[in-house]
Amino acid sequence: MDSALVIGGTRFIGRHLVEELLSHDYDVTLLTRGNRENPFEGDDRVDHVEGDRTNETSLEAAATTGEYDAVFDCVAYHPSDVRAATRVFDDCEAYVYVSSGAAYGREEIPKREDETPLHSCTPDQATDDSFETYGNRKAEGDRAVFAAAEEGVRAMAVRPPIVYGPHDYTERLDWWIDRVNRFDRVVVPGDGTNLWHRVYVEDVASALRIVAEDGQAGEAYNVGDRRLVTVEEMVELIADSLDTSVDIVNAGPRELAAGDIALDDYPLYREYPHVLSTAKLAALGWESTPLEEAMDRAVTDHLESDRDGDENGPDREDEERVLGVLDTL
Repeated sequence: MDSALVIGGTRFIGRHLVEELLSHDYDVTLLTRGNRENPFEGDDRVDHVEGDRTNETSLEAAATTGEYDAVFDCVAYHPSDVRAATRVFDDCEAYVYVSSGAAYGREEIPKREDETPLHSCTPDQATDDSFETYGNRKAEGDRAVFAAAEEGVRAMAVRPPIVYGPHDYTERLDWWIDRVNRFDRVVVPGDGTNLWHRVYVEDVASALRIVAEDGQAGEAYNVGDRRLVTVEEMVELIADSLDTSVDIVNAGPRELAAGDIALDDYPLYREYPHVLSTAKLAALGWESTPLEEAMDRAVTDHLESDRDGDENGPDREDEERVLGVLDTL
């Protein structure tokens, strides 16, 4: 393969995917609405087609601009998006859909591609835009991939959990980096053993490329950090990257109540562990970036940005009340 169309490639996962493809000598074309700054503006290796991916006519127009060996769909948020793309690009060598670990409909450890059931999706959920139906819509997108493969399209899905790293506009990890960078004492919800699988963004990008090149039609592949860390261990990784130390203060529901804070007010907190098996992807030759290296890059990018994730978690003033209560115990 030597040519690729990236549907959505200027913000986060798509941006890193473009860089991954360029590093492997692909000619890359972006399909975006043109509403955001294009970090590849002026790079003669990257063409840009303007269009709305939710409009099938825009997809058809993009298809006429060139012949693409691989199509990567980074911004398909409704199953109709996937069905349209697999129709328009049915003759490409690979169509890869960015799905999500949220597509899984049963809590088990770990979640495996060929065993763990997916969420159901009603017609109303399929057209909804709320966070509550995100997993349902992603699951139905996966089923659209499987259906396209049965019709002869080499379509595949990649399922990441929480993605972190440079240019992360969600700012979930930024909230924690900011806390560790600014304060000597960091409140960690619960006993610190909360486990929510995460994945470094460059590893998602390499997974997408590898699946396009070597994956099997009609298959889904989980992607996630090979070594998982608890939320407390994550804070320690951040502190090491910042070359600092912090006093980690665990606070349960009773203590957090002093600041009118709930456990799930904290970003990257999940009551039940969310763990994905990545053995299927590893069998294709994919490898995960060492956690220390991934966190160093994420922290460096945070320090060079103006992101603080402030809207993602509790106010520090509320946490100070919690710390005050704990100090009296």
